[in-house]
Amino acid sequence: MSFDVICFDCDSTLSKIEGIDELARRVGLGEEMSRLTDAAMNGEVLLEAVYEKRLSLIRPDRDSINWLADLYIEQIVDGVKEVFEALTAPGKELHIISGGIRQAILPLARCLGLPEAQVHAVDIYFNADDSYRDYDQSSPLARSGGKAEICRRLLKSQGSLVMIGDGKTDMEAKQAGAFVIGFGGVVDRPVVREQADFYSAEPSLVSILAHIL
Repeated sequence: MSFDVICFDCDSTLSKIEGIDELARRVGLGEEMSRLTDAAMNGEVLLEAVYEKRLSLIRPDRDSINWLADLYIEQIVDGVKEVFEALTAPGKELHIISGGIRQAILPLARCLGLPEAQVHAVDIYFNADDSYRDYDQSSPLARSGGKAEICRRLLKSQGSLVMIGDGKTDMEAKQAGAFVIGFGGVVDRPVVREQADFYSAEPSLVSILAHIL
């Protein structure tokens, strides 16, 4: 099966970390945040029920976001660069669609040769002293169904779309008519295994290539 638009989640798909959990760990809130993230990714609670709570507790400043950006690159999943190179060659349209923090994901996207306009994530805002102020509360990616919303927009201009990710929020892309590939190479979630059109638990992202080219 071949697709015109290929979309990737970021956390636990392109990088081995969950960014919000790493930020929480940095300020001593790791265990509590991990529980909230898992509950949202497993579909036990709605994303919007935990999104604001996590950020208002962590309050990440600009330094924290720069630190996280470096960590995303350092913890890149095996095979990601090869996958992006293989897909860029035939002129496919690649996107990152993530509920993570956009400023932290952009440097990873640059490493993969992806333009900023093709990175869909949640912006956060800082005060003049670089402390945390707020996040983009209007972003669809801070609530359930947001990934389906972005996929619908992308499908309007193109023919077929595939979404690759590790969580329940990625499976929602099916609502937009997307083919969904579950990637369990970092975290193996039963709900994703059940709902994905194809599922790979291989540690390397290269395992999905044959299903999208």
